[in-house]
Amino acid sequence: MTTTVDSTFTEPTATPLALLLLGRQADPNSERGVECPGDLPPASDPELVERARAAKAKLGDRVFILGHHYQRDEVIEFADVTGDSFKLARDAAARPEAEYIVFCGVHFMAESADILTGDAQQVVLPDLAAGCSMADMATAEQVAECWDVLREAGVADVTVPVSYMNSSADIKAFTGKHGGTICTSSNAKRALEWAFEQGEKVLFLPDQHLGRNTAVREMGFSLDDCVLYNPHKPNGGLTAEELRDAKMILWRGHCSVHGRFTLDSVEEVRERIPGVTVMVHPECRHEVVAAADLVGSTEYIIKALDAAEPGSKWAIGTELNLVRRLAKAHPDKEVVFLDRSVCFCSTMNRIDLPHLVWALESLVEGRVPNVITVDPETEKYAKAALDRMLALP
Repeated sequence: MTTTVDSTFTEPTATPLALLLLGRQADPNSERGVECPGDLPPASDPELVERARAAKAKLGDRVFILGHHYQRDEVIEFADVTGDSFKLARDAAARPEAEYIVFCGVHFMAESADILTGDAQQVVLPDLAAGCSMADMATAEQVAECWDVLREAGVADVTVPVSYMNSSADIKAFTGKHGGTICTSSNAKRALEWAFEQGEKVLFLPDQHLGRNTAVREMGFSLDDCVLYNPHKPNGGLTAEELRDAKMILWRGHCSVHGRFTLDSVEEVRERIPGVTVMVHPECRHEVVAAADLVGSTEYIIKALDAAEPGSKWAIGTELNLVRRLAKAHPDKEVVFLDRSVCFCSTMNRIDLPHLVWALESLVEGRVPNVITVDPETEKYAKAALDRMLALP
């Protein structure tokens, strides 16, 4: 039995291979801390659509709305541009005439936009509760303690920090202060190659999977070259000898959506849909990436679907809002979600139409809500790390 979501996207139900309704079942095989609590709220009142249009029209060029790919459709409808986190931050920086940057994404993204935009511009996050579980897995205090552990092991001087874009401004600043760079899921290999030209080891923050997958899959390192630093254990759970032997020191962090996908998910979808191409994000676990046909960033996934042959079959391992949007955009292809459980990014989905309308109407009334501001010292070093990334060949 199947339940049709729209003309191109179907979700199997009532079978062992089914996609389960959001929040209806726990998955004991998921990474610790990965869960899907509650249901996605229903579509907002249509009257809010008219209010959003009216407020945006009144603000005109004074406002520039950014929409991350994982946002729900009702928010994307009002975005001036869509993209991944860093693309959006750069798009904002390219619009100096806009007084207000309304970032429909999560907190670390708005911080990056504040760092890259001008002093006269204000970055607004419609809901301050829109955080990122991965970014929250590395705090400034924990990373400072980790650096002390590396120093005591005698390896800090030969270790270069590389931080994923999905990190707080504090972590980006730590990276900049210690001579490191930022990376995205698109340029992680280039960033790591640069880092190994500067030193002998890399401390990769905060997503262990992107670091491991890039080092092993794209750069020829072995899994034995990687160690996992757990900030909740004394000395990260590692001995000085393990730190001295390692090439990649991976922070114990992960994405709560991409961490759900399993090798079992890949095997099930191949059995269910013969001839399917499995494409996943590099934030997925190593065994999932190894079993997939294609691996790439959000932009890579979108471009691959655009270029795919009509009639081709695809199982996509990334956030469900994007997968549904891709399926709708490609009615000539079969596109399914790679998981037994339907799991949205719960923090990304906090930016809904009511919050967006409230933010826009507040701006119309002369009030600037939820301004995201990075302090000058943090901004200085975070921008240094971002500039190093922008200078990569």
